[in-house]
Amino acid sequence: MPQEVAHVAHHRSPSHNHLDCSCEDHGVARTLITSSDFNVAMANFIRSAKSGSDWTSHELIAYNIIFSPLSPGEFFTTPDPTLDHIDSAILNSPPGDIDPALSDVAIEYLAYLDLARGVQEDFVDDFAAETLKLLGFNERLTVVSTCFTIPLIICGESNRVAQPDVCLLHRLTFVLLVLAEDKTFTDKARPEVQVVAEAIAAFQYNNDKRSDHDLPPLDAMTIPCITMSATCPTFYLVPVTTELSNAVTSGQYPATQTQVLQCATVATRATHIWNANTGMEDTEYRKLALKRFLAFKTLAKSHWEHILEGV
Repeated sequence: MPQEVAHVAHHRSPSHNHLDCSCEDHGVARTLITSSDFNVAMANFIRSAKSGSDWTSHELIAYNIIFSPLSPGEFFTTPDPTLDHIDSAILNSPPGDIDPALSDVAIEYLAYLDLARGVQEDFVDDFAAETLKLLGFNERLTVVSTCFTIPLIICGESNRVAQPDVCLLHRLTFVLLVLAEDKTFTDKARPEVQVVAEAIAAFQYNNDKRSDHDLPPLDAMTIPCITMSATCPTFYLVPVTTELSNAVTSGQYPATQTQVLQCATVATRATHIWNANTGMEDTEYRKLALKRFLAFKTLAKSHWEHILEGV
């Protein structure tokens, strides 16, 4: 059933009055499913109270969520930032370099980068956290945490959680950014699905905290998110609305589709990086990735201002 519904969901006709399950190119007869049938199918779609780490593509279908990959030029609203303020050794030295001429900051960061190339997942989390700190994500009253659990209300259950690998907290109260590591080689959960769950949990949590501060809840928040595949970052903007949050809370299908914007940091010939499988151990890719992190900080701050409205 989920696979069939997923197929149907991506073949709506332009009129939206029916769904086209046509496979005529393969000699299969055309089948039309009305919007009414589709709504019934979605209403009967199995939803269960899962913590964020257990979310899969099933939950994306269940809550009407899609991803829209964008190029960097479409995703980022500003030109590439300069790296002039960053220690040149961080940009140009190999992972794990312990040259005595290097600064303590450079040696420490390169050590984290070297560890992140290993097999222990926690080292990637540590490296991601250090990268956020290096680039100033932890501005005044904001901290980078690797051990913060966000409550998640789903399908009427209030004892579920979302556990980002790294998150950014303002005054230890408001969740501004979540980051998940790609663990698909050891776990079935896809990181991009996990950050969606974490963003929804952040919306619920942030509005609860706004209430605690006698501030009105927000009807919508865009939660900036990052996934890390080893040392390769992908950036997301996850728009969470009251409608989506209520649908998750009650286990219902929201009428409005949620479109998550996604931008991968890809090595290409245009960026003068020839190995598409490289990560930040490659100095050219490292510079590219750090520029994208900085550009994302600027983009994310415009959304944090809304989340912190009145605080």
